[in-house]
Amino acid sequence: MQLAVLAGAAGLMPGTASAAATRVVIIPIHDEIGEPTLYIVRRGLKEAIAQHADVVVLDLKTPGGALDSTLEIMEDLQKFPGRTVAYVDDEAMSAGAFVSAVTGEIWFSPQGVIGAAAPVQATGQDVDATMKEKLVSFLKARMRAVSEGKGYRGQVISAMIDSDAELRIDGQVLKEKGGLLSLTATEAMKAYGKPPQPLLGAGIARDMDDLLNTKFGAGAYTALRLDTTWSEGAAVVLTRLSPMLLGLGLLSLFLAFKTQSFTLFGAPGLALLGLVFFGSYVAGLSGHEPIMVFAVGAVLLLLELMFFHSAGFLGAVGLGLIFGSLIWAMADLWPGVPLGAAWSANVFLMPFVNLGLGLALAILGALALIRFLPHEWIWDRLVVQSVQKATSQPLPAAASEVVGKTAVALTTMAPTGYVLVDGHRYEASCESGLAEKGASLRVLAVDNFRLIVTRA
Repeated sequence: MQLAVLAGAAGLMPGTASAAATRVVIIPIHDEIGEPTLYIVRRGLKEAIAQHADVVVLDLKTPGGALDSTLEIMEDLQKFPGRTVAYVDDEAMSAGAFVSAVTGEIWFSPQGVIGAAAPVQATGQDVDATMKEKLVSFLKARMRAVSEGKGYRGQVISAMIDSDAELRIDGQVLKEKGGLLSLTATEAMKAYGKPPQPLLGAGIARDMDDLLNTKFGAGAYTALRLDTTWSEGAAVVLTRLSPMLLGLGLLSLFLAFKTQSFTLFGAPGLALLGLVFFGSYVAGLSGHEPIMVFAVGAVLLLLELMFFHSAGFLGAVGLGLIFGSLIWAMADLWPGVPLGAAWSANVFLMPFVNLGLGLALAILGALALIRFLPHEWIWDRLVVQSVQKATSQPLPAAASEVVGKTAVALTTMAPTGYVLVDGHRYEASCESGLAEKGASLRVLAVDNFRLIVTRA
């Protein structure tokens, strides 16, 4: 997602706008409506709420799309406390008409067309007659519910859904049975009744700037325009693969603890968990806050693996923060909604399910590695305790026997491991942190139980 800041008059920067300027967020709904569209709409609405925007304008240019994503968009639009406006820029067909119906006002470009909203299969074929009857009845009820107090909107949208419905206003038949209603901008603006009111539209504007200037006045508003990017499509894949990514990420972290190797397993594990977070963020589920918790957890985990080796304490805290931030990121939380209300609405159910599946996958993977790989050459090189079959030599009685001498790392030092000094194997801790297997080291001191070494 890209966010562009626009101003309500030529040359006017957002920072110089009047304190009373209307704050507008423009959200594009282009091409077919699907999960990527849902993601950018949800993210844009949450951004609008967080920024205390006054108006959200939907820039519609769509032939329709998936019903499930459309219904979620309709529900999310009703969570925005400010005004909503739909701008039909060329077309808002099928699902686009449903989304338009939820907004407070529907504006049109001069070439704008809206309508033909009968449910069909994803392939474009007709739905089974019985199922179609149920869907049409449900959609008409939803349209009546969201159109109450909005003039003829409920009748008009119903005529776009149901081919068997007749639309008659002021004794004039606007649509006969046997077809679906579609309207041009001019037809949508035609007035009926006493007092006269437009059939569906609130106005016609040449483009988005003309619409904003007409409604709010040139220079009397600031606008944030969201633009779709490749990330929305990537987020669809990432959110569907969340349990697998979680499982592989946790398994990698397990191997990092087992082998004390951050480079080989710790970094990929954190990267996999980061993909889960990224997918949730782009999907509009996460805000900016969880990333800070995730970062703190990752830092603690790195400190545990690379430097402190504090009996697992820092690692446990780090993993706890990472798990918490991922659950937070995957939960569909809205600004201003109390945490108690989110719990009662089962907002955290799917995040916990995803995390549970990921943990199960990680445990099964770890058990499989322990069961099937102990005797393989790969496992023998991963497990620190198996690198050398011989036991470690006892520490020399006098530190002067080894201090200052050159040592060779028999295992990866992260920071603990085993070194070879004068043909003898000792347990050691690397003061300079990570050192790869085979690195040349120098003995600095003798601790109670191990040597203290650093890079030569």
